Amino acid sequence: MSGEINFNGDLHARESLYLNHENRGLRYGDGLFETLRVIHGKIIFWEDHYLRLMASMRILRMEIPMSFTMEFLEEELLRTLRQNALIDKPARVRLSVFRNNGGLYTPLTNEISYIIETVALDAAFYQISDGRYEVELFKDFYLNSDMLSTLKTNNKILNVVGSIFAKENGYENCLLLNQDKQVAEALNGNIFLVKNGVIKTPPLKDGCLNGIIRKKVMEIVTKTEDYTLEETSISPFELQKADELFITNSVVGIRPITKYRKKEFERAVATQLLGKLNALARLT
Repeated sequence: MSGEINFNGDLHARESLYLNHENRGLRYGDGLFETLRVIHGKIIFWEDHYLRLMASMRILRMEIPMSFTMEFLEEELLRTLRQNALIDKPARVRLSVFRNNGGLYTPLTNEISYIIETVALDAAFYQISDGRYEVELFKDFYLNSDMLSTLKTNNKILNVVGSIFAKENGYENCLLLNQDKQVAEALNGNIFLVKNGVIKTPPLKDGCLNGIIRKKVMEIVTKTEDYTLEETSISPFELQKADELFITNSVVGIRPITKYRKKEFERAVATQLLGKLNALARLT
């Protein structure tokens, strides 16, 4: 894959060796990241992503540079897109932040570095997929229902192992359970359940990611008279009784689940909400 990445403001060829073996993100997962969707130079829900990143850095006791303003980071993101000829195209951007080299578990410094990576996307706005999307529970390991699980950190080994399980068994995704055996999220996004006009999603206390699109969909549902939002724990036994299940994240927006075990699902609510999400994205 050609192109350039942005490391602390300096542009490097994507294949260049700009990190070394002491990188704390590699050694200890001591890092955070934001995955962003950009449409013709407009970063979708940028303020929400920025505020989540700042809050997460404070929770992990990272030192936030004085220069790390929303305007500064936005310009760095756009500069990297321009360098990769993606400023006028739909693109996916990953902004990674990690503590600087040094120390063992206890770092020598809380100062940070950042990396910006870009890749082209096919479609400008979110689209509903018409293809098969079958999921299963991943029960080999469980998600901890604590604040760290709600952050978008580099500690994603559960998601990696779960993704391998899904691939080996012919599933498009898996749903993760917390230690209380409640459905917390999907491998790559938040989970929503629709039943008789009620739309449920797990609360953050169950360990799910504090997702940006999760937040936006909840706002949309709250303002839609046809539906009632419930932020409540979801039992695995509820899944096969649902009218619809869908997953949300910042790249795909809303992904309807078509099948879980013997139950096949509709996608009418997901399609309606996606239209409202696209309208909201255009306004921000």
